[in-house]
Amino acid sequence: MAVITLLTDFGTADGYVAEMKGALVSGAPGTVVMDMSHDIPPQDIEAARLALARYWRRFPPGTVHIAVVDPGVGTERAALAVASGGQFLLGPDNGVLSPALFALDAEIVALPIPPSAAHTFHGRDVFAPAAASLAIGVPLLSLGETITRVVRKRTPEAHRRGDGSIVGEVITIDRFGNAVTNLVTRAGGSVLAGGYHMNIARTYSDVEDARPTAVIGSTGFVEIAVRNGHAANRLQLRRGDEVVLHKNSTPIE
Repeated sequence: MAVITLLTDFGTADGYVAEMKGALVSGAPGTVVMDMSHDIPPQDIEAARLALARYWRRFPPGTVHIAVVDPGVGTERAALAVASGGQFLLGPDNGVLSPALFALDAEIVALPIPPSAAHTFHGRDVFAPAAASLAIGVPLLSLGETITRVVRKRTPEAHRRGDGSIVGEVITIDRFGNAVTNLVTRAGGSVLAGGYHMNIARTYSDVEDARPTAVIGSTGFVEIAVRNGHAANRLQLRRGDEVVLHKNSTPIE
């Protein structure tokens, strides 16, 4: 049984997601349609890219992933369908599909835009019909023209200073208020973020209630958290803010 996943910034109040699901099950009856999230902040391509990166490889071969965060809908930007790792991904050519576009085995086609497609809703009129076709076994290369020049976005890389510290940045804030960074470490140490020094703990409960801490999150990146609190608000952290990793732990006050 085919699986199609949906990631959008549509929310669930206005019926947009329901329209996409209607197109999907009409084109591929019996398909399992799974909601990944519809709470991506409006027009936040970067948040969608990072969310997609978390989950797309965790699904079985043949899964079709749709990611529609598309502030350029109706413009000259391409509509993409990608095959990689035995899975398919569809979305606008704005970087949201980058987790698959960097794969060496990626096959990419530009989907045609039907004359009847609404200029403001390619999710329903372009991506959903193409996803349904893939779900029932239509070959990717029959859906459009092969394309190689596409928008690819990477997570910024941290860099090392002369003193051995590593300078990174906040790349996203999750719904718990944790500030996810692009720092990676296996050796512990301490982190400076928002003017606050904190050691890297094993888990949130290793520190007192309401105290800032750093932990290594499930994706392997260092995250800034406040136990039972909102780290981004507490430390006034936003995407792009500098975070510094030091090799050694610091005394806890």
